[in-house]
Amino acid sequence: MANRIQTLLGVAYPVVQAPMTYIARATLAAAVSEAGGLGVIETLTPEGRADLSRVRDLTDRPVAANLMIQGWKRDPSIVDVLAEANVRHVFTSAGDPALFTARLHDAGMTVVHVVGSLRGALKAVDAGVDALVVEGVEGGGFKSALGASTLVLLPLIADQVALPLIAAGGICDARSAAAAVVLGAEGVQMGTRMLASREAAVHANFKDAIVAADDSGTILLDLPGNPTMRVLHVGLARRVSTEGASAPLISGVTELYFEGDMEASVANTGQVSSRIGEVLPVADIVRDTWLGAQGVLTGAAARL
Repeated sequence: MANRIQTLLGVAYPVVQAPMTYIARATLAAAVSEAGGLGVIETLTPEGRADLSRVRDLTDRPVAANLMIQGWKRDPSIVDVLAEANVRHVFTSAGDPALFTARLHDAGMTVVHVVGSLRGALKAVDAGVDALVVEGVEGGGFKSALGASTLVLLPLIADQVALPLIAAGGICDARSAAAAVVLGAEGVQMGTRMLASREAAVHANFKDAIVAADDSGTILLDLPGNPTMRVLHVGLARRVSTEGASAPLISGVTELYFEGDMEASVANTGQVSSRIGEVLPVADIVRDTWLGAQGVLTGAAARL
């Protein structure tokens, strides 16, 4: 039987690819959707918005779009862009979901909002969203320095929110997906694991750095003039963590992502990189994560 996330999103496996700016593009999203999960396309860049249509040449399965609220709060025309591309599912993030939820619902779209706190979850419920992505502080990218881990945050929200939940932060395989289900999730979202996939368009240097990372391989950078971010503790990030930053760390990111220059910027990556040992095809990641979780749960029950 399908759970609520599978039914809401129309997918075989409730495994979602994180909406990473510059990276969440048509080829990666289509590969995830073709594997039975849900690919997501970013909309902050012109290339990403163009891929909302281009992805339809690659798959006829459900594909979602990300709407980063802070980037679009002064320009609600993004809703028209999504409607023209026949987007049915939107993952909102980084802002007040009340600014867009009603508009998106009126356009016939489901809305899933990303939260990193109980307060944020309750606010999203009041805004009328259809589901939540609950992301712990161990996840990669922009974070609150005061955020809780997925192990704490997910059951906390599950106890107080009736909406279907997708777990993010620390998820990379069947074992972590099974743990998320036990904690209250009905699906999982993965960013770092999808970065280290064959279909991700990022440079091999970035993928290799993820595979090489150990359990101290990321750092939560909280430097003046920059957003707080969890990044790989290599290259520029290793240097500025001790020397400080004199320029925005988000500049030069495309040189790092696509040219492999690890000194050009910082690499948004989650702590789960320490558990990723090889670059895999997206189809293997999606299917093994969800189908394998059942066996993990059966094995765990046998140990009780």
